Amino acid sequence: MLRSKFRWNRLYRDESNEEAVRALIDSLNITYLTARLLVNRGIQNVEEAKEFLHIKEPSFHDPFLLDGMERACERIFAAIRAGEKIVVYGDYDADGVSSTAVLLTALKELGANVDFYIPNRFSEGYGPNEHAFRMIHEKGCRLIITVDTGIAAINEADLAKRLGIDLIITDHHEPGPVLPDAYAIIHPKLPNSTYPFKELAGVGVAFKMAHALYGKVPESLIEIAAIGTIADLVPLYGENRLLAKKGIEKLKTTTRPGINSLLSIAGVDKSSVNEETIGFVLGPRINAAGRLKEADPAVELLLTDDEEKADMLAKEIDQLNKQRQKLVQEITDEAIKEIEKNFPIEDNPVLVVAKENWNSGVIGIVASRLVEKFYRPAIVLSIDRETGLAKGSARSIQGFDLFKNLSECRELLPHFGGHTMAAGMTLKAEHIDELRQKMIDLANSQLSDEDFIPVKNIECACSLEHVTIKAVEELEKLAPFGVDNPKPLFLLENVNAADVRKIGVNGNHLKMKIEEKEFELDVVGFGQGELAEEISPFANVSIVGELAINEWNYVKKPQILLQDLAVPAWQLFDWRGSRGTEALLSKLPAEKRLLIAFHEESIKLYKDQPYIHEIHIISEIKDYKNIDVSNKYVVFLDMPPAIEFLVSAFEQGMPERIYAIFYQHADHFFQTMPTREHFKWYYAFLTKKSSFDYKKYGEDLAKYRGWTKETIFFMTKVFFELEFVTINNGVITLNKKVKKRDLSESGTYQQKLDQMKLEQQLLYSSYQELKEWFEKAVLKRDADKFLQVHEW
Repeated sequence: MLRSKFRWNRLYRDESNEEAVRALIDSLNITYLTARLLVNRGIQNVEEAKEFLHIKEPSFHDPFLLDGMERACERIFAAIRAGEKIVVYGDYDADGVSSTAVLLTALKELGANVDFYIPNRFSEGYGPNEHAFRMIHEKGCRLIITVDTGIAAINEADLAKRLGIDLIITDHHEPGPVLPDAYAIIHPKLPNSTYPFKELAGVGVAFKMAHALYGKVPESLIEIAAIGTIADLVPLYGENRLLAKKGIEKLKTTTRPGINSLLSIAGVDKSSVNEETIGFVLGPRINAAGRLKEADPAVELLLTDDEEKADMLAKEIDQLNKQRQKLVQEITDEAIKEIEKNFPIEDNPVLVVAKENWNSGVIGIVASRLVEKFYRPAIVLSIDRETGLAKGSARSIQGFDLFKNLSECRELLPHFGGHTMAAGMTLKAEHIDELRQKMIDLANSQLSDEDFIPVKNIECACSLEHVTIKAVEELEKLAPFGVDNPKPLFLLENVNAADVRKIGVNGNHLKMKIEEKEFELDVVGFGQGELAEEISPFANVSIVGELAINEWNYVKKPQILLQDLAVPAWQLFDWRGSRGTEALLSKLPAEKRLLIAFHEESIKLYKDQPYIHEIHIISEIKDYKNIDVSNKYVVFLDMPPAIEFLVSAFEQGMPERIYAIFYQHADHFFQTMPTREHFKWYYAFLTKKSSFDYKKYGEDLAKYRGWTKETIFFMTKVFFELEFVTINNGVITLNKKVKKRDLSESGTYQQKLDQMKLEQQLLYSSYQELKEWFEKAVLKRDADKFLQVHEW
């Protein structure tokens, strides 16, 4: 048995709905996997499936369906006509930077006198602030348009009004109970909003404003909108999916010098750009500028037409990204030490850690790392000693709504905002402990032990026969993948594992085949080489992973990239005759390891091992009284004296694994077992002799016959037990009146037969024979019950 590392959340619906699957296959000429996945995602209508798979023509919603859009556009056009100074006020992350670039480009092309302003993360913090508004006012600006920010700027909106500035807010973050008193607010989630799609990123809202201003879909801005949309991890369906899909296609042929330079310096082939390129290459680099310094260079990079300037800015941003990576690792290491020392996860369902001078630009990434390691909601705070304030970022787990729960702490958080899974905040340092305790109390009232097991959301269970090159390639029609349109994870249940091995220079990776009927599939587990030692020969496994195509030497093959694995049934590991079992035993988890020996002398073999005191000596069957093998890794260190000693080990339960070492102190099997012809000749020999000193001449006789002296001694003992002979000081004399008896009546003879049979069964059998013996003789009575108890 091997337990999965993750909780398998099976999202797929009724797998028996084959009629809907067949309808999609026949109507759209798609493979079973694609059809099954669409049905499992609730897309059963043929037209709906066709639209999802084949996005070609623009189908964006009318931007004027957004409340306030008409009023905002009228004010903007009035400013353009009057030559008024306009400032686009953005945010310093990838969504804010791309939002700024989108709206700035549109306004400039429409003839506006426009500039942009992005606050410094460290000196000003998130969102609009009074100092910035006063400075903008002093420069003669009377119209500010926020992008990706502003929905919580209650005080700043009031200030703008007093200064005579018209404030237009475009944002997508969760609106609070009170809205700013702005000239106009463009937000898809406003109370009573009738806009058809609520999940736009900040850049999506800016794109809608550009759409309204142009009077048509701004196709030239769609690649920038795709960057912010994907980088901000908003749900990739509806308009977001349309933006992402069309934007990715545009990125593959983009002529923007900034984007081309950034792709080049990252070593990315432009033609291969996909959502992962944005999520792991472009997004982090654009974010790095605002995380460590100013975000302005990132905006300039997206806007510039100068290739030389683009190269310079791309190098600068790439270098900042490398610094960011190093800084994240340093702070993460410090945070982990702080948690392990002062905030053990057993007592902290929400992790809140703080330290002076942690870089507030990267603590959001650190929070994500802590969630990955501990699977707890995490808040990471950087304390400024001079101001007494702590700036923080939070990340959550499935089942714990950060925005909702932080809203319960509003009295401690003068500034906070975000979403279900991520948030940012500012509070007084003196309130950190109170915030921690309140969040712990909230988590304790909402989360169970199961909630703290990481989740893998599985969308489709399939058979190997359906995993073909065509099927895997066709899955790309569901892209771009992201939040609410994830790259699907597939489950292949109870398939046979074969050719399991470690690969890579250091054996860090896993390679194996899985087989089902006549079909087979390669499995690759990057960074999971240790699993090779956790899978026994011929084991049936259940695999969770992403399907992919492996191309090598112009040959294409489907494969599955392993994300998790389980072995539902008990497993046998054959360590008979293995060297270094002392070290192998030390690798078994102490809480699972159950060491059993049947002979005192076996302990000497492990005298230098720290686990020597764990060894249970079973010299009598009653010694099992206080031993329960249930759900343990049972290790049999040596040979039992009789089969009952082995069978009795399992009276109380079923182990997850059996490790068979069966060290034999005396090898009986390969000693000569005398046949009846041996006994017949020896008896005839004794009949010819009136007496025979077997101790003195037994070895000579054995050599003469080509036997061992043990053979002579053994037969002598058997004859004595059967009362065929008498022995006096080693001299054998035949009894004259002998009752006919069978050799099996001798205890010594029967014991040797039993011992040899036991060795044949346990020590010299093949792996498969030993496994079958355990199944039939020992474990079969409990196997069905075991599988019913353990659900997978």
